[in-house]
Amino acid sequence: MAGKIYSDARSALDGLLFDGMTIMSGGFGLSGNPENLIPAIKEAGVKGLTIISNNCGADGFGLWQLLNNGQIKKMISSYVGENKLFEQLYISGQLELELNPQGTLAERIRAGGAGIPAFYTATGVGTVVSEGKPVEEFEGKRYVRETWLRSDLSIVKAWKADTEGNLLYRKTARNFNPVMATAGKVTVAEVEEIVPVGSFDPDHVHTPGIYVDRVIQGAAYAKLIEKRTTRPRPAASNEV
Repeated sequence: MAGKIYSDARSALDGLLFDGMTIMSGGFGLSGNPENLIPAIKEAGVKGLTIISNNCGADGFGLWQLLNNGQIKKMISSYVGENKLFEQLYISGQLELELNPQGTLAERIRAGGAGIPAFYTATGVGTVVSEGKPVEEFEGKRYVRETWLRSDLSIVKAWKADTEGNLLYRKTARNFNPVMATAGKVTVAEVEEIVPVGSFDPDHVHTPGIYVDRVIQGAAYAKLIEKRTTRPRPAASNEV
C-alpha cells in the first residue's frame, strides 16, 4: 500500500465491512461494474446488506453473486430485469425492494453527495412511487418529495486513476459511478490503469481525488455484452 493505492480488493476493503451496512455499487447493466470489489465482499461474508445500485447484476455476474450468497437484505434500485434470482427472492418475500424511477435514483444519490437532504420532483406523482411521501404544489403542479441517499461504502469502477485518486471513466461506464463516489462515507475505486499525478488534464477529471479514499488496479475485466444485436451484412457488389 502506498497512500491511496492498495494492492488488491481484499486489502482495500479491510476494516470497512460490517453486517447491516449500506453499500452503493456503480454500474448500469453490465457496464462499469466494480468486478473485483464485489467478489471480495462476497468472500468477506458480511450479511444483511442494503445495496444501492441501478440493478443487481445479471445471472452469475456482478451483484448477483452477493444476492445468490444470501448477503443482501434490501435493494434500492431502478431496474430489476435480466435477473431471475432477483425476481424469485422478491416475490417470495426474501428480499426487500425500494424501486425508484431511474432519474430519481440518480438525483437522490447526487443529493446525498451534495449534502441536500430532500428535493421535489414531478416524477412518480399519483403512482405507488409517491405513496407515504409528502406531495406539494408549486406553480400549479404537484411534486413528490424525495430524500437523499448516502452509504457507508461506495464501490466504483473507473478507467484510470492517478495516485491521488483522481478518476476518469470511459464512455457509458461513467453511468452511476461519479455520483456514487461522492455519496459514500468511504469510497473505494477499482480501475484498469493507475498513472502518476499530473498525467490528467485537470479539466478532464470526472471524479476529484478528494472523494476517493482507496484505489486498486483490477484485473481480468469481462466487458460482457448484455444483448448482442446484429444485422446481416449487405451482399457484396461485383459491379465496378
